[in-house]
Amino acid sequence: MPGISVHVIDVANGEPARGMRVEMYEIRPDGSRRKVGEGTVGENGSFDHPMTHGEGITAGTYEAELHVGGYYRARSPSDAAPAFLDTVPFRFMVMDAGAHYHLPFKVSPWGLSVWRGR
Repeated sequence: MPGISVHVIDVANGEPARGMRVEMYEIRPDGSRRKVGEGTVGENGSFDHPMTHGEGITAGTYEAELHVGGYYRARSPSDAAPAFLDTVPFRFMVMDAGAHYHLPFKVSPWGLSVWRGR
């Protein structure tokens, strides 16, 4: 099944990053961005959007933006210190629009890891 799926785990708290805001953009050849998806991470850690099933996805460059700082500030509003990570962009290539690109993210207030999953 074609598309781009995003899954986010909060490793600092050992649970899905429920409520984290995610935006997905296509990067056009002229460098401009076209938003292809936005929303929040659900109960199971997945970002559910039609792009997950291939809607609006073609071969090209894409950028996922994870609002990590906002997520952690919402978890602990009494924490006055700014988060080390704020909005984290991740740019990647979709080479085959008929393939599925799964992006599993592991986040903490201090770092992030991602890879192309299955």
